[in-house]
Amino acid sequence: MKKIRAAIKGINGWVPEYRLTNHELATMVDTSDEWIMQRVGIKERRILKGENKGTSILGANAVAGLLEKTGTTPDEVDLLICSTVTPDMPFPATANIISDKTGIKNAFSFDINAACSGFIFALQTAVSYVESGRYKKVILVGADKMSSVTDYTDRTTCPLFGDGAGAVLLEPAVEDFGVIDHLFHTNGSGRHHLHMKAGGSCRPATFETISAREHFIYQEGQTVFKFAVSKMADVSAEIMERNNLTSDDIDWLVPHQANLRIIDATGRRMGIDPSKIMINIQKYGNTTTATIPLCLWDYEQRLKKGDNIILAAFGGGFTWGAVYLKWAFDPKNQE
Repeated sequence: MKKIRAAIKGINGWVPEYRLTNHELATMVDTSDEWIMQRVGIKERRILKGENKGTSILGANAVAGLLEKTGTTPDEVDLLICSTVTPDMPFPATANIISDKTGIKNAFSFDINAACSGFIFALQTAVSYVESGRYKKVILVGADKMSSVTDYTDRTTCPLFGDGAGAVLLEPAVEDFGVIDHLFHTNGSGRHHLHMKAGGSCRPATFETISAREHFIYQEGQTVFKFAVSKMADVSAEIMERNNLTSDDIDWLVPHQANLRIIDATGRRMGIDPSKIMINIQKYGNTTTATIPLCLWDYEQRLKKGDNIILAAFGGGFTWGAVYLKWAFDPKNQE
């Protein structure tokens, strides 16, 4: 019996209208457009403004657009998974809230947290449900409101992050396309170098933790950079080798958009021509779990059915991994 594969059959993204530029950031902290561009390659990032607006707003907009774009009714969806590190609240799951906001009532839903690697970890989870043969339409949304955990007095981290969401529809593949292979890793000792100090069960919120500004991203930049460069590049090269792929066989590398230097280093390690690397970090910054689907959304019209694509990510945890897939539809000919 032929193996059931899960394929991406639709992609949609959503970002807020407000653009926080480097020039505006320079009025808030001691930084400059030149400093930011040289170190990370970010020109602006989108910010979700307004009271009582959480990650579910981003995710619901991405999912609603995906349903419309693919001609899928909410009742057809079997499962919705949300990958996020900035849930609306500790519980219920942000996936539950997105389902409610988009009218998805016949599906179960849950969240996954693997930081910046969250989208690819959640993708393989969604793939497993489709490959089981029981689920026909699974939605995966990667969404983060990083502005909610960014300290805009910290010049080392506040230029990095933005808000956004990307959603994909996974269905059984009728041909030999879809997700083919994955390689994932974690190293829990990395938590010391990239985390949020307070707000969890270990250090619940107190007046002291709030005064100490411990509810924002804490990152040891140089350590994280070194790990990210080596691990993301190595796992991408490894998945190519075990699938007998050369750099010429790869149509697109879709790397997590954390730092332009990390992206460049990963491409060089894989021997990928820069023209085949998806990059939009200059427009959105690091949207954490949303970076990879936002790249696919931005580049969708340049994709072709059968394209060999490598998705690669590195994030807090530490977590890192790569996914190899064959693109399952031609956007220009999609009905």
